Amino acid sequence: MRLLFIGDIVGRAGRAIVTDRLPGLIAQWKLDLVVVNGENAAGGFGITEAIYNDLVDAGADAITLGNHAWDQREALVFIERAPRLIRPVNFPKGTPGRGAALVDTKNGKRALVINAMGRIFMDPLDDPFAVVDRELSACPLREGADAIVVDMHCEATSEKQAMGYFCDGRASLVVGTHTHAPTADHRILPGRTAFISDVGMTGDFESIIGMVKDEPLNRFLRKIATAKFEAATGAPTLCGVAVETDDASGLAVKVGAVRLGGALEEARPTFWG
Repeated sequence: MRLLFIGDIVGRAGRAIVTDRLPGLIAQWKLDLVVVNGENAAGGFGITEAIYNDLVDAGADAITLGNHAWDQREALVFIERAPRLIRPVNFPKGTPGRGAALVDTKNGKRALVINAMGRIFMDPLDDPFAVVDRELSACPLREGADAIVVDMHCEATSEKQAMGYFCDGRASLVVGTHTHAPTADHRILPGRTAFISDVGMTGDFESIIGMVKDEPLNRFLRKIATAKFEAATGAPTLCGVAVETDDASGLAVKVGAVRLGGALEEARPTFWG
């Protein structure tokens, strides 16, 4: 199976490159599963139903969230009628929506997508390791799903790497999101789970983590908020990670970085041509 995970979409610029480029990438790379993190898609803060529908129409099979899941209050309602929208699984019991979803892939198989949020330097939600373990046990790779993707949304690289090794051999891909800077450590772990500490953001990198530079810089210099953060609107980069799995096991055989457009050096999965 061929998987593409696209990192945190930030604002209009990030949405534009995804809706423009994704249909062509699906055709060119013969993608079977596309997962997108959309928690910053609405002006940098949350997601709306219209944006969710646009991403699905562009070819996203699942859309994960994170700490900005509810910044657009409508998400608390429309998530119930958005089966491909997945918020962190370790929110408390009774939180709207779902933290894991079994989705149909483009080649007629089934993929389990899990979204978890870390607890270091973030809101102290339920234990992500215990909850992810529960989901993996309930729907094991090959028995319940042909592929499993875990989006570990958190600040600390150590927590992301710990989740990678915790899931090694039980998931096709564990991908870190949230910090918006792509790391260079994409690899296949000993148990054949693909991993990257942070896939990076999809947005304008001539910014401070996707935001127009002036206000974040002002807050660092003066410790005073003078305006709202606004998503940067310059030329965007699409950041992602590409994974090819073995059909017999559902585990990874190839992994590569994806960076297209904008300010970063381009990277494509060489194994797909």
